Amino acid sequence: MKILYISPENTAGTLNLWKLAHESKGNECTFITLFKSKHNFENGICLNLPFINTNSLYMAVRNNYYKIFRNKKGDYNELSGFPPIWEANSWIEKKYFSFRDYIWSFKIEPIIQKLGLLDYDIYHFEWGLDLYRDSRFVQRISQMNKPIICTYHGQDMRSRGVIPTIDKLSKLNLTSELDLMYKHPKIEYLFLPYDTTKHNPKYSLNKTIKVCHSPTNRYYKGSNTIISICEEMALKGDIEFILIENMPHEDAIHIKAQCDIFIDQIHNRGGWGYGMNSIEALSMGLCCITELVPEYVNFISDHPFINVTGKTLKLTLENLINNSNSIIKYKKRSRNWVEKYHDIQNVTDQLYKYYQKLF
Repeated sequence: MKILYISPENTAGTLNLWKLAHESKGNECTFITLFKSKHNFENGICLNLPFINTNSLYMAVRNNYYKIFRNKKGDYNELSGFPPIWEANSWIEKKYFSFRDYIWSFKIEPIIQKLGLLDYDIYHFEWGLDLYRDSRFVQRISQMNKPIICTYHGQDMRSRGVIPTIDKLSKLNLTSELDLMYKHPKIEYLFLPYDTTKHNPKYSLNKTIKVCHSPTNRYYKGSNTIISICEEMALKGDIEFILIENMPHEDAIHIKAQCDIFIDQIHNRGGWGYGMNSIEALSMGLCCITELVPEYVNFISDHPFINVTGKTLKLTLENLINNSNSIIKYKKRSRNWVEKYHDIQNVTDQLYKYYQKLF
């Protein structure tokens, strides 16, 4: 089979991992990105398209626009609906996407012909997005009876909503975000894939316990609360706190591997539970702390996380510091659990079970 992934960005480095996984099963896999990864992950065939990005300026402008045409939460506003539906918020926005599609077409159409993008057997659309906002590419391959698969990662459904045409034509919707299972009537769960063999976990502890936090978005991760508590404890000499932020992914991984405890998120503002940051930490054998809602606890009842809230985080850290043997126990549980659920081979096997239903 020939499998094509199309994604705005290789956000967490999973696209190249999927490529290797499909190739290990004897299939051909290509991935296309619309712009370069800000974390220096592989870009596949990168189109380098204008008017789209995830840099801080672009995101700030977009957030301020949504504050005007939605409400004061701006880009953080979660949409209602089952599923939430994307639609232009204004005449200006509608014209903007029409203009962008027109400009993009001069680069996209030659690429479609040159690379034979209509000749694949399965199409994955990450973030539930087409090459065009008007979904013309999805409509073309749908007319050829090609399977269309959409993967939703969080804010693409929570605050943007599904693109109606794509949602109608998609044969399979996937997510690794449990809360999205409650936002779409036809969506399947798939654990995020990870190459757990990349890390050799160490179960010994640093003399002073090292606690790290690595937010991609401080608001979503509840970082202000986490940082305040950890810095207070660090001033007392109870822990060494390391904030891993705004640096190349390779550097972040190196620093994280030297730590003992990883704090993912609290407040559940950007989804429930945990994401790739935690999966990396679990693979390294770190003791992982996050806030889990009851639905997540029931879904992954054998999880290795220490479940906290903003009110219990400080006491939890103090108890861990005073009982270092418990940290080691959690570190060992972390590694065993992530291999069972997130290792790329196991996740790929589940994906291919979904494939079997398409043919």
